[in-house]
Amino acid sequence: MTHLNGFIFPRTQLGGASMLPHMPWHYSGDLLTVEYRTDPSRVAELLPEPLTLVPDDQDPGAVAMIFADWQSCGDDGSELLDPVRSQYKEAFLVVRCMYEGTIYSRCVYIWVDKDFALVRGHFQGYPKKLGSIWQTRPVTLGKAGPRLAPGGKFAGTVAYHDRRIVNAYVTLREASPGNGFVNGHPMIHSRYMPRIEGDGTDTYSELVTMSGRDVELGQAWRGDAELELLPSPVEEVARLEVKEIIGGYFRSVATTFAGGRTL
Repeated sequence: MTHLNGFIFPRTQLGGASMLPHMPWHYSGDLLTVEYRTDPSRVAELLPEPLTLVPDDQDPGAVAMIFADWQSCGDDGSELLDPVRSQYKEAFLVVRCMYEGTIYSRCVYIWVDKDFALVRGHFQGYPKKLGSIWQTRPVTLGKAGPRLAPGGKFAGTVAYHDRRIVNAYVTLREASPGNGFVNGHPMIHSRYMPRIEGDGTDTYSELVTMSGRDVELGQAWRGDAELELLPSPVEEVARLEVKEIIGGYFRSVATTFAGGRTL
């Protein structure tokens, strides 16, 4: 009998067709973030048991809308010499929750523009969908982009099934010690797969947690922000309606993912 190789599907005898290389996976990218407050009940409705809202004094309605322009690769770095396999963009909304007395960050919506990033996210427990994501890139020369300096103007957009669902705008004001607090905890995600019988039960359903290693952080910037979450017949993101803007941020980051832990 043939032994099939590869980290994930499709597995073959040689293993070269797998959509993902074996871990670890390395990431470098630019993050544009808008943090805001929504009705905490809208956060609570996205938390499956046994997850609960953070306490009232911990800002339970806080949400982060994050855009990321990534370059990623496996340990051998082969994707970097074939850039279509390494470069992608994504946008995601993060909330916070409690599990057994600990605060976690949790991604509740996320869109990505490459299939390898979609599958990698599903393995990790991110609820990724394919979408169209764009964000302004900073420049160091010329006039075709903002500088990482006071007055720099950035934007991010998301479309899903040809419908624009997110518009974000950030004008930098000053250097900052950080780029927000909502996405600052270990992630807690749900991994599940419905049974093939379609009987309403799952083949597996588990909570997992993860965080990066070898993290490197560039200088963060903060400023004023605007955020629009638009209605769509195939999305519910607008339910996390914007009640109050906390702030906007830009930061370059790098991290390595080498696995998580089943809770």
